[in-house]
Amino acid sequence: MIDKKLLSILVCPVTKAPVKYDEAKQELICKASGLAYPIRDGIPVMLENEARQLTVEEKLD
Repeated sequence: MIDKKLLSILVCPVTKAPVKYDEAKQELICKASGLAYPIRDGIPVMLENEARQLTVEEKLD
């Protein structure tokens, strides 16, 4: 679980768009950039080179 206050201030480092929390995958999702940032040990890793590309299906959700 990620703190709601932290989530409210986090933005994608690439697009500066807000991110959404995916609890099942433990990721922060940015549809604007098409990236998913991992959360490791409760800490968001907001580095572009650590993020994975969203699939086409994930972008449409």
